Amino acid sequence: MTKILYISPENTVGTLSQWKKMHEARGNQCEIVTLYPAKHQYEEGICLNLPLISTDSWYTKFRHKYYQVHRGKLGDYQEKEGFPPTWEPHSFFEKKYFKFRDWIWHFYIEPAIKEYGLMDYDIYHFEWGLGLYRDSRFAKRVAEAGKAIVCTYHGQDMRTRGVIPEMDALSQLNLTSELDLVEKHPNLDYLFLPFDTEQYNIIDTVRSPVKVCHSPTNRHYKGSEDIIPICQKLAEEGLIAFNLIENQPYEQVIKQKQESDILVDQIHNRGGWGYGMNSVESLAMGLVCMTELVEPYQTFIPDHPFIHITAETFEQSLRDLISNPALLKEKKQKSKAWVEKYHSHKSVSKVLYAYYKQKGWI
Repeated sequence: MTKILYISPENTVGTLSQWKKMHEARGNQCEIVTLYPAKHQYEEGICLNLPLISTDSWYTKFRHKYYQVHRGKLGDYQEKEGFPPTWEPHSFFEKKYFKFRDWIWHFYIEPAIKEYGLMDYDIYHFEWGLGLYRDSRFAKRVAEAGKAIVCTYHGQDMRTRGVIPEMDALSQLNLTSELDLVEKHPNLDYLFLPFDTEQYNIIDTVRSPVKVCHSPTNRHYKGSEDIIPICQKLAEEGLIAFNLIENQPYEQVIKQKQESDILVDQIHNRGGWGYGMNSVESLAMGLVCMTELVEPYQTFIPDHPFIHITAETFEQSLRDLISNPALLKEKKQKSKAWVEKYHSHKSVSKVLYAYYKQKGWI
């Protein structure tokens, strides 16, 4: 039996729970460690509840203002150059802040390492390319003990923050489910996001009026400023029922998605190319997903079920789709079949364990 540990700031969209199920289905042990509680109430695993970090709006707004001073007007949204982009403190204050935070954190982390036996695993997945400390001291101990180290990048961690040099040097396998990131790092492998595709039964009938939802975790990255007005316009015309799903507990989000026919995911590709867990989850429910897919992504997944949209084509594409119930029903069925082919635990597990085998870890 292989023991696998996932360490992540938070279980952002529930993906860590999917990895845990996948590994346990293979007879292995898997545990999750998170640094602070999940914003949307996903499984936290061993939550360290560390101070001086938060998803609260005051924290993210302060961080954005700080980075506007050092990066320009885009602040926290400003993408970095480099192959790979690399993190370093922007100021003497920032350098001292992370040193002070690591000192505070060690009073929480070191007892947890002993209490939960966090040095007793075989394979360590460091989500977001982050260790328990910003100076990577825990990851260095893991490496010195001869354990396997994986860094997984999800988007902004590489685009706007950059890799942590010490972590990048220690990592033996780098993974991502964001295709654009593959072009930002010289040693990064692609892996589809895992999802329990069997947990939902699709409803392939079409509601009247057609029910459209948009579920942004970040309006800027999803292009919501262009999506929401068009959906509201069609709702006012009586052509659709529109539901903006935002800042709600996970159970309520799932319930409202299941009551929908169409998910409008994103346009502009500000937070990555194409789609993420929001779409994967919706496809498994049999929703038709509309999103902007750049040409490289369309080539990478040529059999995809998505309705490709841009800011300029979205309104007409939505009008055409809701006026064709037969196409909607066909797309619903294709959505479910496609997500099972690429994102099921069985499919993703096969690829991940092939990576493990290549490294000689299993």
